[in-house]
Amino acid sequence: MKIALMDSGIGLLAATAAVRRLRPDADLVLSLDPDGMPWGPRTTEDLTERAVAVAEAAAAHRPDALIVGCNTATVHALTTLRALLEPGIPVIGTVPAIKPAAAGGGPFAIWATPATTGSPYQRGLIRDFADGVTVTEVPCPGLAEAVEHADEAAITAAVAAAAALTPDDVTTVVLGCTHYELVAERIRAAVQRPGRPPLVLHGSAGAVAAQALRRIGELPAPEAAADGTLTVLLSGREGTLPTPALAYEEGRQLQEISPAR
Repeated sequence: MKIALMDSGIGLLAATAAVRRLRPDADLVLSLDPDGMPWGPRTTEDLTERAVAVAEAAAAHRPDALIVGCNTATVHALTTLRALLEPGIPVIGTVPAIKPAAAGGGPFAIWATPATTGSPYQRGLIRDFADGVTVTEVPCPGLAEAVEHADEAAITAAVAAAAALTPDDVTTVVLGCTHYELVAERIRAAVQRPGRPPLVLHGSAGAVAAQALRRIGELPAPEAAADGTLTVLLSGREGTLPTPALAYEEGRQLQEISPAR
């Protein structure tokens, strides 16, 4: 089994780690776009063009499925990518976990990039899945970029700024950008209020990994031999994980995987 994941940068690490937990025997292809990152500020047309190039680089390795490990790319390019690659290669997008957060009933916040916060896409998800629940949209300027570069001071500042915009009565936070899952515990520590119930965080990585297996008719097998291989593509060129990835446990775990031959 071979699973490919794509993103402009290292936001795909959380979903990669989730796939690895479910199927340690799966070969992994990570397709990043250091030449074109960040994707967020790009126009829809430009972003889609970059995403198609990254997806085609991954598709050349003949994966069984492709995970779009980026919320922004899912919003703007998923339809195009599916038209290009399916049914030969199932394409799985990443959607903020608003539905399970709303099922908890309590007031919740959605941390997302400024471009996503307040967007028709996110407002549509809130309308469809969180009607009647108190939802606060929290823009997190600079957080994804800080995580991408493993800039500790910038991460601390961006998390603190977003926490200050998060109401005290929030019981749950949706991590609406895949980068944020890499600093989930720092977000939890910043938002948790003394005397309040433990904060619930909802990321998308686990659900995306499980959906990829379902799309190709495979079951989780966490006990399988950890003999999957790793291929890293950097704007189409074979390479190695970017150095900032190694600042995170999800990235360090990938160092232990044998490169594909």
